[in-house]
Amino acid sequence: MSPRLDASPGETATSTPPAEDFALELDLPEIPPYDEVAPLDARALSKTLFERLESLEEGTHEYAYVRNTLVELNLALVKFAASRFRSRSEPMEDIIQVGTIGLIKAIDRFELSRGVEFPTFAMPTIVGEIKRFFRDTSWSVRVPRRLQELRLDLAKAGDELAQQLDRAPTIGELADRLGLSNDEVVEGMAASNAYTASSLDAQPEEDDSEGALADRIGYEDHGLEGIEYVESLKPLIAELPPRDRKILSLRFVANMTQSEIGEELGISQMHVSRLLSRTLMRLRKGLTLEE
Repeated sequence: MSPRLDASPGETATSTPPAEDFALELDLPEIPPYDEVAPLDARALSKTLFERLESLEEGTHEYAYVRNTLVELNLALVKFAASRFRSRSEPMEDIIQVGTIGLIKAIDRFELSRGVEFPTFAMPTIVGEIKRFFRDTSWSVRVPRRLQELRLDLAKAGDELAQQLDRAPTIGELADRLGLSNDEVVEGMAASNAYTASSLDAQPEEDDSEGALADRIGYEDHGLEGIEYVESLKPLIAELPPRDRKILSLRFVANMTQSEIGEELGISQMHVSRLLSRTLMRLRKGLTLEE
């Protein structure tokens, strides 16, 4: 993801045209490394190059040379901005490359007529590009930018209220602090869970004997297999006579024996057996016809 320094605006490249060739063509002095140039000299030289850049036609070799020289001359701005993010987990080389893209965008947008020093103009663009990189790559699950910013606001407000109250703030207190509704605070707190994700196969740190997370967050519900049959039986049972429905309820819900059902209804056990067999056959036939 190395930025292209010899590209036209909005592009990136992997190589730079030979500096000595374009320096001869443009009658420009050879540019020494930035660490050999005093800051004031670098700013003065950048101003001269920006003046020359405005007079050149975009897309020409001369334009690319001057633009590339400005990038190399101001790379120290990128390194300074990248140093603010050294605590992040991303490699510093990647952060510098992303910041260089911001530097290129700043060079393409800079206008001397504004009367602003280039470092003052470029730094917000460089830092913004780096922050955008972290925003787009740090979240395990992509969430809207509004929720990403709300997460930061909640974290800041939570720390401030915790110091003032000497306890964790409630949802209502956070909502009052930020001028939000309770539902918005809850939504922001839920979105925070998407920032990092753990593997279902990861073992717990404190006790490996507990097994992976996937083994502890649920179980197989064998009752799910019978849901389709239960839903199909409901209308068939509703069509049965009241006595047949009661026999089914006593037998399969109350778990009563046929003899107990007979005593409950005042009929013989044999009669209960015949009625139960007839009812089950009717239900089985109804399911077969539906299928």
